[in-house]
Amino acid sequence: MDKFQQSLNQSIRHLQVADHMTYVTYPLINEKRLLLKIIEEINASITNCINAILEFEFKNKKPTQSSVFKKTEPTATFFKKYFKDYSLTENHIKKIQEIIEISNRHKESAMEFVRNEKIVILSNSLGTKILDIQQVKGYLLIAKELLLKVNQRMDKITN
Repeated sequence: MDKFQQSLNQSIRHLQVADHMTYVTYPLINEKRLLLKIIEEINASITNCINAILEFEFKNKKPTQSSVFKKTEPTATFFKKYFKDYSLTENHIKKIQEIIEISNRHKESAMEFVRNEKIVILSNSLGTKILDIQQVKGYLLIAKELLLKVNQRMDKITN
């Protein structure tokens, strides 16, 4: 199996976990901290999806000297080079960057706590990010759209 297909399969798996947690587990147990785990799964799905895009593009196109494949900065390479090829809008890119930022903030956060049915992530610089289930559902939708567009493009190129 190709590397891009492995990354795409991982992306699908993380997205399925996030979807199940959002629409089945969360309403059942109503634990607000679960929102953070859902965001991590969505971020993992997006990261694997971007890696799949880069692997696919690198495999199917001969990179020029100016477009060297950068494994160290996959999201930066994706945003600079390929997002238009996958019919993503500026809003998609903004939301994807937001998801990545929230996930990074959570990893580096001093603490997080529940307040009024929402999760508050407190950063080391005392900045806050507030998450609720509606936002998480919106982020999940963005990740699904990204995966759909990636599958459409890959199918069009390989067929």
